[in-house]
Amino acid sequence: MDLSDIKAARAAHAARRGTPAAQLSADAVSWRDELIKSEAGHVIRLRMYFPRVADGPLPCLYWNHGGGFVLGNIEQDDQLLCELVASIGCCVASVDWRHAPEHPYPAALHDSYECLRWIADNATSLGIDPTRLVIGGASSGGGLAAGVALLARDHQTPSICYQLLIYPMLDDRMATASSRGITWPKVWNRATNVIAWNAYLGSGHESREVPYYAAPARAPELRGLPPTFIAVGALDVFAGEDIRYAQRLLEADVPTELHVYPGAAHAFDVHVPGAALSRRLAQDRSNALQHALRSQGREIDPVKRSREGT
Repeated sequence: MDLSDIKAARAAHAARRGTPAAQLSADAVSWRDELIKSEAGHVIRLRMYFPRVADGPLPCLYWNHGGGFVLGNIEQDDQLLCELVASIGCCVASVDWRHAPEHPYPAALHDSYECLRWIADNATSLGIDPTRLVIGGASSGGGLAAGVALLARDHQTPSICYQLLIYPMLDDRMATASSRGITWPKVWNRATNVIAWNAYLGSGHESREVPYYAAPARAPELRGLPPTFIAVGALDVFAGEDIRYAQRLLEADVPTELHVYPGAAHAFDVHVPGAALSRRLAQDRSNALQHALRSQGREIDPVKRSREGT
């Protein structure tokens, strides 16, 4: 994990892309890309995944991919999101937010929030149930999701029923023991974290006032946020800030489920998907999402495959 040359890191990341959605969808999942024109005039790509057979308006997981605010793409999560659609029966929307340092804060936040509003505004035509809209993401995508949830709370729109935050990047001040102590160069560590936050917020951000939408751990008040699931490894650079955020949510009377996986580094489920801890995270994430969607309406049935696809 070397971010000293961000362009080179992007090229290396792109070379490790997973299986394209076109090869994953098969008979259970369909997908398409929507191009959303932002208020500022640029175009944001939004990938929509749907079960091929659906019964009534679908709940929706609105997803923000990871990448430390500086890299990453929609394609990297195709497999995960297709699996969630097929197993849970929801639809998923994944936003292709702009990267820093070319597009520093608030570019990524605005991209994510505008696409979320577009989904809520077009829920009927998309076949989505707007009362069952979950926001989620991993790593910097989890931080974006948390920031957008705060923005939606403060603006009182759109309505979000749940947050699904997977090892989220929440605090630019990097003052916890884990943020100082995780230095192993093969994982996301303090050095990469410093580069990423500087790219997103500019140098010197730790000692100046930063909007809490950019770094949700800075939010003075967490009341009014939706019920939340947080998962993080015990050896993740974000462990301390994620645990503290979960504690603060509970103190603010926000129903919160926290999982800390022993011996696990950042993005362990991506690097070693077959490991027992990775399978446990996948099951915990699926259970939480199922429970969130069930509690907001009728129980979600697994996707019904057509006779031709079985």
